[in-house]
Amino acid sequence: MKLGIVGLPNVGKSTLFNAITNAGAQSANYAFCTIEPNVGVVAVPDERIDKLTEMYNPQKTTPAVIEFVDIAGLVKGASKGEGLGNKFLSHIREVDAVIHVVRCFDNDDIMHVDGSVNPARDIETINLELLFSDMEMMERRIDRSTKAMKGDKSLAKEVDFLKRAYAEMENGKLARSIECDDEEKEILSSVALLTLKPVIYACNMGEDDFVNGIENNEYYAKVLEIASAEGSQVLPICAELEAEIASLDKEEKEMFLSDLGVEKGGLDLLIQRSYDLLGLISYLTAGEPEVRAWTIKKGTKAPQAAGKIHSDFERGFIRAEVVSFEDLMANGSMAACKDKGLVRSEGKEYVMKDGDIVLFRFNV
Repeated sequence: MKLGIVGLPNVGKSTLFNAITNAGAQSANYAFCTIEPNVGVVAVPDERIDKLTEMYNPQKTTPAVIEFVDIAGLVKGASKGEGLGNKFLSHIREVDAVIHVVRCFDNDDIMHVDGSVNPARDIETINLELLFSDMEMMERRIDRSTKAMKGDKSLAKEVDFLKRAYAEMENGKLARSIECDDEEKEILSSVALLTLKPVIYACNMGEDDFVNGIENNEYYAKVLEIASAEGSQVLPICAELEAEIASLDKEEKEMFLSDLGVEKGGLDLLIQRSYDLLGLISYLTAGEPEVRAWTIKKGTKAPQAAGKIHSDFERGFIRAEVVSFEDLMANGSMAACKDKGLVRSEGKEYVMKDGDIVLFRFNV
């Protein structure tokens, strides 16, 4: 999974990226500090992996991972190439979901590219640039499909829908907000649109607001309103605090969060929201050679899940021996679970569940 961190210059993107990846991306109080996208691969926090590692003491533990891409600050005119805009837009095109960092704090020492803090204006600036870029893509697709329609009349429905969608985009509607049926969704998803990507608005707050009452932050309230209208998610976060947390070991981090009265750090919540947003779950494999988490889409059947490990597993799939993580923990070993009939033999139609611990049987 690849997540792109976007936003205007000086909203806290690189500070957040540094905190969650410890990759040391340059962070400075001026525009275009990040010229090339910084990429950091982060292990997905998963207590189940930790507990299985304690149980099996494997030679290797491999968590699921997420790739974060810190994309340089967009500005007005990015879709026309302003501020290296076209390059940045191409980087966004490659990600699965967008983390849109919105400035929700006042600080006279940190300049705002537009001179004042206004989340609604900032979000609109970014969204319009993405929308303008999408409209160019749509124009090309409509032109191509219209020409192809001369030899294939079945494309008439596609062209009609694309023209309707384009008209809605001209009126300021983001691609993800356009109403369409399943067939139309498929057509839209084949155009590689930026505003079709799912979004989490990360509201970057000052430490006082974040710790003492996010509900009193009027900027945050505005972002909630905007996200609700377009069906996106919102995550309050304090990039400066995350930077402090990132330098701590596990025990220190737990104490720090406890003192703040916060259960989870921003990274954990961001990953959790991202999994929910993209409809992802993890299944686990466990043994002395390796304990590992595998990320799959909700609704994936056993043979396709096996194919994540190796294509031979899917091709020669016989069955999956499955036990839930909770049952394994409650009974202490796979042998005890087998004795109690808790290890199930599942066939090709079995739909995988989050936290399934699996041994695949196959024959090629």
